[in-house]
Amino acid sequence: MMIPVYIEGKKYFVDKSKNILDVCLSLGFDIPYFCWHPELGSIGSCRQCAVKLYKNDTINVHSGRLVMSCMTPVEKDMYVSIFEEELKEFRKSILELLMINHPHDCPVCEEGGNCHLQDMTVMTGHVFRRYRFTKRTHYNQYLGPFISHEMNRCITCYRCIRYYRDYAGGDDLGVFGIHDNIYFGRVQDGILENEFSGNLVEICPTGVFTDKTQSKNYTRKWDVTFAPSICQQCSVGCNIIVGERYGKLCRVENRYNGEINGYFLCDRGRFGCGYVNISNRPTNPLKQYHNNCYIKINSGNAIEDSVNFLKDSKKIIGIGSSRASIESNFALRNLVGADNFYSGVNSSEQERLLLILEILNNSGIHVPSVREIEDYDAILILGEDITQTGARVALSVRQAVKRKLSKIAESEGIFDWQSISVTNLSQNVQYPLLIIGFDRTKLDDLAMVTYYDSALNQARFCFSVAHALNSTDFFVKDFSTELNVKLNLVVQQLKKARKPLIISGSNAGSKELIIAAANIAVSLKKIKKDAGILFITQDVNSIGLAMMTDKSLDDAFDVLCADDSSNITAGSSLSRTTVIVLENDLYRYISMKRISNMLKNINYLIVLDHQYNLIQEKASLVLPVANFVESDGTVVNYEGRAQRFFRLYDPNFYTKNTEILESWRWLYLIHDAYTNCIRTEKLHLDDVINSVVYCFPELIGIKYAAPESNFRVHGQKIAQSTHRYSGRTSMHSNLNIHEPCISKNNETMFTFSMEGNHRNTKSLYNQVAFAWAPGWNSPQSWNKFQDQVGGNLYPKDPGIRLFNGVSHKNCKNNDGDIYKRTRWFDMMIPKIDSVNNENRWLIAPYWHLFGSDCMSQRTRCIQDCMPPVYAMISSLDADRFNLKEAIYVQFMCGGYSFRLPIKISVNLPQKHIGLPIGFPGVPVFFLGMYVESIEGFFKE
Repeated sequence: MMIPVYIEGKKYFVDKSKNILDVCLSLGFDIPYFCWHPELGSIGSCRQCAVKLYKNDTINVHSGRLVMSCMTPVEKDMYVSIFEEELKEFRKSILELLMINHPHDCPVCEEGGNCHLQDMTVMTGHVFRRYRFTKRTHYNQYLGPFISHEMNRCITCYRCIRYYRDYAGGDDLGVFGIHDNIYFGRVQDGILENEFSGNLVEICPTGVFTDKTQSKNYTRKWDVTFAPSICQQCSVGCNIIVGERYGKLCRVENRYNGEINGYFLCDRGRFGCGYVNISNRPTNPLKQYHNNCYIKINSGNAIEDSVNFLKDSKKIIGIGSSRASIESNFALRNLVGADNFYSGVNSSEQERLLLILEILNNSGIHVPSVREIEDYDAILILGEDITQTGARVALSVRQAVKRKLSKIAESEGIFDWQSISVTNLSQNVQYPLLIIGFDRTKLDDLAMVTYYDSALNQARFCFSVAHALNSTDFFVKDFSTELNVKLNLVVQQLKKARKPLIISGSNAGSKELIIAAANIAVSLKKIKKDAGILFITQDVNSIGLAMMTDKSLDDAFDVLCADDSSNITAGSSLSRTTVIVLENDLYRYISMKRISNMLKNINYLIVLDHQYNLIQEKASLVLPVANFVESDGTVVNYEGRAQRFFRLYDPNFYTKNTEILESWRWLYLIHDAYTNCIRTEKLHLDDVINSVVYCFPELIGIKYAAPESNFRVHGQKIAQSTHRYSGRTSMHSNLNIHEPCISKNNETMFTFSMEGNHRNTKSLYNQVAFAWAPGWNSPQSWNKFQDQVGGNLYPKDPGIRLFNGVSHKNCKNNDGDIYKRTRWFDMMIPKIDSVNNENRWLIAPYWHLFGSDCMSQRTRCIQDCMPPVYAMISSLDADRFNLKEAIYVQFMCGGYSFRLPIKISVNLPQKHIGLPIGFPGVPVFFLGMYVESIEGFFKE
């Protein structure tokens, strides 16, 4: 409901549910604040956001009353003053008190230039300190490899603890002490255990919590070149800002997107990008000579050799990658031909991805964004440990479950932002969270129902849920009566919900679970529920790649290993084969034996990658490619949202003896030379995107995911550096005393420079290179880019959904809600998975936020948080074999030999061995596999 209020004598219509501070910031007024945050609400602890209220429009010094704007709701026809001298003096005096114990260390503080406290100090006019006595000091704790702790800078705004405990669900950070001796930290030194601890860096308005990883390549914010980007570490597609200095990635910050990550990232997304600075990456084309000896060649020779390989071959195979962009995968497809392009994931994963894609396209069920998850009032998770596989989704699930408190408070006339009142109104009240999986997860502390079993038995349980919701389908024979209580509770909670959400994914290694999830959602639709469905996939572009091909890596190997050479003369060019591998570690997705057989049947292997992996040791030619901060491209997240990431810097600008190109550019250069194509103009990313759209009309949205390269603001490109950028000449003084020309960015509307448009007001574009506005240098400046505080970026959040969950082919949108069956409905219900009739041990997947991702596991700080590789077994199996956690187990799986320490779980089903999937030496293709032989349990 909108009501009229008067601010500084001018009339505005504002939302009745907001407080004065929120309203004023949304309208563009600058009011200093510390403890308030759009996601955390108000507690009124800092007393900094004072305004004056008047009874009528007769405003004078003596008629108003001073109130804290963050704690005062707006009322109809209220009169508000922000800029009175009395208010200014009050805020200035309060800030002086807050700063009494704050050290004078801005020149050495890593928050300098990016500090909310600095901004507010300037805003209030507090420029001189009168306190000349001994300041309070604190012990600074070791909090792990991600965050530095400097408690002496604390101004007791309580933001950190409210975020960490109340919002993110952490329990190892607390507040201690009383009065003016408050301490925020752990009971004892140690790594912060919450997967979202890194957000403390941006939540804290001072420098108490700072980014420890940034220290190694530290540069002040005003001397950093920035670019808007997309996190590459999972399928959620969180928006990030990356920063560079001297050709190295020096910082990763959250980029606000109202539909996805909002104000927060997971720790893998924030700290896991260090692999882009790794020293042993390919930097020049390498050609193999005899005895696996490689020599450096230039780009011209590399292209010439590639063309010779292709011309000398009868068969050309291209293997794509779910961690490469749409444009790069298309460039490979364009080079080798559609019939010879394969996805780069194994057949099992490809089948799961195609099932997910079909459900997203044809089910008629909405796929919520990360922010939309918070609006659901019952959530069922099937087979996924989403805290480890899609962490930002898990954070939103936590908020959705707690949203019932807000609904109760709303009925009592209490608004969301009144956080203490909401919490105190009703304890332990939440929406139902129902979890079905292999073992306990980090969300189990909120779960109403948990059920742990094998993937097939999980699927049987879920088919039974679908049958109970809609008795005409999915009847499960031999369903255990022992599970009826849990089954009835799950069904009851889903039926009671107005808006239930089903979450599953491909990481459990079970297509049956994916089908069961879809059938539950459809059954809910049939009983008039506003159901949603969400599937977590493995990589940043898994969905985008599945939209381009249905051929798997196994299909490629079947073609390569087929014995069709009997009728071909040995040594003839007709018998030769070339394989091109794009940004893919084949050993992650397919067995060593199959790779060895494949290598025997090919003549040339061309590998394009920005990281070293084992397949490069077998390559005829290695082409060094740009990573995601050095290139531009488009990826598609789990919901089918196409998003663009942008080039941060040219890697060849800082080191002149390197030849690193984008993957798509290498492939198009080879294509043009191979087909004798002569271009009158240099190929640009926009040209590649137009070609993608021409071949794949369903990908038309990628064209509108970001403005084209000719986009300008008042004739200017958009600056990637702040207007205070300095020191360009000194950067290259060891090479040349003259200031070099800035490298050109011809692919996008950005420029690697301060010499362009600096967005500091709401504009027609939303690709924000860095968050800055006059007087707002810290991450709090995002309120200047939003349509309202905590809302969407203006004019809308970046990214385009490629398919709409409510626009579908196979359902009728009438009163009967009749859904036409598709092939994922007709899948047979799996038979009961009994441990008694199997003399084999099944691999149970244990995904880890730190370690399971193939790229971030190369980052040193992530490696510090990775557990040693282990084998998890059931406590029942441990009792059976009289095992303890000091015991080792030796076994074979997929051609790999393991000798691992045992961990014991009370929840894991019998005859399962849990492995940390994706860790070095534990490939992803183990999903759904059985252990070939267990040689024994023994003490080390």
